[in-house]
Amino acid sequence: MPGSSVPTPDVSIILPCAGFGTRFRAPYSKELHCLAPGVTVLDRSLESAVELAKSGLTVRLVVVFGTHKLDTVGYLTRYADIFQLVFVHQDQSLAPDLDGAIRCALPLTRGPVALVLPDIVVTGASSSDVLLTALQRAGAAGWSVVATEERDPDTLRRMGALALAERDGVLTVGAAVDKPADPSGFNAFWGMVAAAEEEAHRLPDVVRKGADSPLVGAVAVLVEDIANYNTAAG
Repeated sequence: MPGSSVPTPDVSIILPCAGFGTRFRAPYSKELHCLAPGVTVLDRSLESAVELAKSGLTVRLVVVFGTHKLDTVGYLTRYADIFQLVFVHQDQSLAPDLDGAIRCALPLTRGPVALVLPDIVVTGASSSDVLLTALQRAGAAGWSVVATEERDPDTLRRMGALALAERDGVLTVGAAVDKPADPSGFNAFWGMVAAAEEEAHRLPDVVRKGADSPLVGAVAVLVEDIANYNTAAG
């Protein structure tokens, strides 16, 4: 209506959905895999983001997609009453991988920014409000990660590996490498990342090969488990 305006978001979430999911080997997008009647992996991955909106925050969801993901775009419209939905096509000139997706989304974000992956589901007693906790801690420390403890080297090689240690009563990241060839020395991996607004421009370096990770020094918020649905077996 004339004179109306879109509210400035309190927080933005980047949801990269432009991957091809070659390891999933299904005729549909992996994030649309059904986990229960009417519930997909994508619904589960967004549960803590929905809780942000329920808490009263205005949440902008910036979805990065490719033309092969129009099924996901259509599915996400059911969240139009919960989030400010913004869709951006991934510009391959910015790098075709996850860091390129993040670069495409960043100009459309406002406020602190969380990176939520559509095939990652966090579980545990406090998982519903874990993203709010992470954003609050990122506001004080600049960066925060939602993480789970892990020692299996094969799992760590496939994930964003972290070396967590307690410092002054706070669990923090001492080292971070995305999909390390040598996982020795790592004891956890992240499922979500939260960055203060002034730090968000460094989000692509969280997943960019060879970059100095901005997660070093980040506060860790532990959850019971993080499931990675990048294969049909989960």
